[in-house]
Amino acid sequence: MVIYLFLGFLALALAGVVVLYNRLVKNQNLVQEGWSGIDVQLKRRADLIPNLIDTVKGYMGHEREVLERVTRLRAESLKPGPPGAKGRVEGLLGAALGQLLAVAENYPDLKASQNFMELQKALADIEEQIQLARRYYNGAARNLNILVDSFPSNLVARAFGFQRVEYFELEDPGDRVVPRVSFA
Repeated sequence: MVIYLFLGFLALALAGVVVLYNRLVKNQNLVQEGWSGIDVQLKRRADLIPNLIDTVKGYMGHEREVLERVTRLRAESLKPGPPGAKGRVEGLLGAALGQLLAVAENYPDLKASQNFMELQKALADIEEQIQLARRYYNGAARNLNILVDSFPSNLVARAFGFQRVEYFELEDPGDRVVPRVSFA
């Protein structure tokens, strides 16, 4: 009789471990899916930047420093890295794009260019998509981190090598602002 109780308890414990393991795997996959969504949007933005640079280059020849900074940060943003490092680079790139668009305000012919207006609109759309993807990823990361940290799932997480994941955050609160885009 005691052996049956022991086997029943063991089966129940094993079922609990399986359930917790599957929740950890599910949440880890959601984090990976979320990161993939961010990566796609960041790639879209990076692909748009050369067109933006080419469009403004002809109008603002003496603003070389701004153009070079955006180009350099774009190249850096394409390098793979963990979410924290990517967040810092993307924050700097967002600020540089905001500076580029602010400088563009000084050139009425550029502001009136249909190509420039379309690129600004595309950039605003991509920035919104990045923000949505970041929220999804950070929510998935939060859920996984809760499972990794809380009892009893932390025992299963530790046993199977699950670890906390970084959030995709921007360091400077000023970088959190989406670059201002005007269509006037």
